[in-house]
Amino acid sequence: MNNQYLIPANSNKSRLILGFFTPIDLIIFGTGVMFTLVMLFVFKSNSLGVLVMILSPALISAFLVMPVPHYHNIMTLIGNIYRFYTGIRRFYWRGWCMHYGEK
Repeated sequence: MNNQYLIPANSNKSRLILGFFTPIDLIIFGTGVMFTLVMLFVFKSNSLGVLVMILSPALISAFLVMPVPHYHNIMTLIGNIYRFYTGIRRFYWRGWCMHYGEK
């Protein structure tokens, strides 16, 4: 082998279903699609507005689990943005040199 190793670029991708989805992603998407199918069978409408409302659970769940670069999916991105804006803003130094410097 001459000391040549093959290291995958993204080894976490092998733990995902189809390389993109976690089990919770598939549960969210499946729930949205199932709810949409039930609504399609229950409500009969020729109106475009009502049809969009009926299809909205599947569209919203598909949007949430859609993969984006540098994040896992839109749901993760929204969670990170929320934690950034609602998290603490003042950080207190508690390092190994906490007592050094001015008092």
